[in-house]
Amino acid sequence: MDQSPTLPAPRHRAALNFIFVTVMLDMLAFGIIIPVLPHLIVQLIGGSISRAAVWSGAFGALFMLMQFVFSPVQGALSDRFGRRTVILISSFGLGIDFIVMAMAPVLWLLFVGRAVSGVCAASFSTANAYIADITPKEKRAAAFGTLGAAFGIGFIVGPALGGFLGHLHIRLPFWVAAGLSLINFGYGYFVLPESLPKEKRSARFDWRHANPFGAVVLLRRYPQVFGLATVFFLINLAQFSLNSTYVLYTDYRYGWGPQAVGYTLGLVGLCSGLVQAVLVRRLMPKLGEQRMILAGLLLCIVGYVCFGFASVAWMFLLGIPFLCLGGLAGPPAQAMMTHQVDPHEQGRLQGALTSLASLAGIFGPALFANLFALFISDHAPVQHLPGAAFVLAALLLFAAALIAMRVIRHTPVVAPLATEGVIPMTPFNEFSSEPLPHASLPQDPPEQSP
Repeated sequence: MDQSPTLPAPRHRAALNFIFVTVMLDMLAFGIIIPVLPHLIVQLIGGSISRAAVWSGAFGALFMLMQFVFSPVQGALSDRFGRRTVILISSFGLGIDFIVMAMAPVLWLLFVGRAVSGVCAASFSTANAYIADITPKEKRAAAFGTLGAAFGIGFIVGPALGGFLGHLHIRLPFWVAAGLSLINFGYGYFVLPESLPKEKRSARFDWRHANPFGAVVLLRRYPQVFGLATVFFLINLAQFSLNSTYVLYTDYRYGWGPQAVGYTLGLVGLCSGLVQAVLVRRLMPKLGEQRMILAGLLLCIVGYVCFGFASVAWMFLLGIPFLCLGGLAGPPAQAMMTHQVDPHEQGRLQGALTSLASLAGIFGPALFANLFALFISDHAPVQHLPGAAFVLAALLLFAAALIAMRVIRHTPVVAPLATEGVIPMTPFNEFSSEPLPHASLPQDPPEQSP
């Protein structure tokens, strides 16, 4: 029986709310600099937009590469030394890094700063591990959904705020991002308790596990986890069809300008946030994780098919609700994976998943952007299919659905709580009465002597 100390309800709520706030503030900080970073690069290299475009691409790839490499490192460190330490160091590091970027007089220093941002951003995996530590199995999908909403809120508000601040001064968004990160550190230092007690931590830190390739060994050890991780990777890869071609595709096919693009992307973000924050928690007790994964994948396929074959704008808009409802798949898939691994491996699991998402971010933009360019060129293998990137995304998700069905057949169901009917809409309300994280988790059976 686990005799871990319990947290008082107020501190428990504060911890959960901190994780929500920390993800939102971190994404807000990253989003704030998006509108101004390319302009600052132009300024530092002397005004060449073509060279700035190349450097902007390099900055984006570097950020994803650092996340890919360091997410397993931070996950393994959090398994060994606890989640709180890793999260706080990352928040403080981000604050200092944004200050350095705000003052960078030369391009190479800005480049180094972006690399450090990628390293510190790897703490998102630790935040997910924290949620897995303190949330009972049947509620994890709802918790991951709420974290997804925090991610979306920060990323929607951040660029808009960054555009406004950048209009006042090009470096002001970096100073604001630094302030947000340091405020986040101070808040967490006083209110965030540790979620992983010493007796549940890894016995030692092992570099063989703390790298993106060693992390795959953990996934391979659990067949269901490996299958769901593949689904997770395909979902993330498909999303980059939207990220990398949306602006150019809607301009090419429908003649949309920045205003129309901004409005529709805002709609996508708003709808996705509602799905993650509200629908996931309302539907989980009724559908369960397995049905939600398949429903989300199939709805997302419909959305991408609408995007790919929409010859007029209203057909394209019709696909947006389906695409947003596809967000039902991610949180339960992530929750199902946490059910399969031991408490001292949750950090490594989340680090491996973040590495997979980063890997999708490294290869996805080039894949879909080049596919779009090919199918609008004179050398297109199929004429009149500028939405080929979205068609490929739909095919990737179809493959993900087939893999998910195979995994689900071999995975026991985690039943929703019988007492759950209507889930409160206030973020994390349903967790406020839990006595303590680990006390509510199913216990591992005692080891048998040989």
